[in-house]
Amino acid sequence: MSITHKTAVRTALADAVCNQSTGQLATNGKIIIYSGTAPSNADAALSGNTAISTITGLNFGAASNGVSTVSSSTADNNAVGGTASFFRITKSDGTTVILQGACGTSGSDLNLNNLTINAGANVSLNAGGTYTAPL
Repeated sequence: MSITHKTAVRTALADAVCNQSTGQLATNGKIIIYSGTAPSNADAALSGNTAISTITGLNFGAASNGVSTVSSSTADNNAVGGTASFFRITKSDGTTVILQGACGTSGSDLNLNNLTINAGANVSLNAGGTYTAPL
């Protein structure tokens, strides 16, 4: 496929996903990191997956050039622990899924220092984390 979007459209897409006032995520979303095989897509139900870490208070600023940047989040100071394989971003209720992506240590949707998260670990986002709308 060779479809691409103009920058203004990508910015509108990023805002539609993340904007605190008008986006699907709204305010105080969550990033929930799971172990196990990822469901086929964000609409599919979990199947035997364990939530190993949950970062709360996830908020993004207004998008620019197709990119929304995290403006705040609250670290998980007591992770359950396990091997990270995928994550979901949800609304503040923790059940309304906005998107799903893969975890890795490089070149992934969510890059972690290590895929093994120890029980009791502190898991946080680096400053400047972003959501980038597709080209």
